[in-house]
Amino acid sequence: MQIDHIGVAVESIEGALPFYRKALGLDVVHTEIVATQGVKVAFLQAGQASIELLEPTGPEGAVAKFLKKRGPGIHHIAFAVKDLAGHITRLSQEGLPPLDPKPRTGARGHHVCFLHPKHAQGVLIELVENHG
Repeated sequence: MQIDHIGVAVESIEGALPFYRKALGLDVVHTEIVATQGVKVAFLQAGQASIELLEPTGPEGAVAKFLKKRGPGIHHIAFAVKDLAGHITRLSQEGLPPLDPKPRTGARGHHVCFLHPKHAQGVLIELVENHG
């Protein structure tokens, strides 16, 4: 298993980009709005993994709530997997049910599911299967 990306919640992608460009030399390789999750995202490639900047599109989404409670920062760590449905079944059988009972479409057209932080040492984990 390898890290696909690290999600970082930000108030504004445009406001956050100067840091990533100046300090780290990273540029945006993909942007989109994921309406079902209430976020605008920007991916910045960093070696084999990427940084996903997450900006809420309204006050009700999970990222908006995260920002209100915790402020900007690491939101989740995403791992690339094959057979996402199989991982969901296995985790459920092992008493670690994902937040999503079946894969759903996330950014970049990939299938995703999330594991609750209470099952992952306080970290929100995303499992990502590339279907793009």
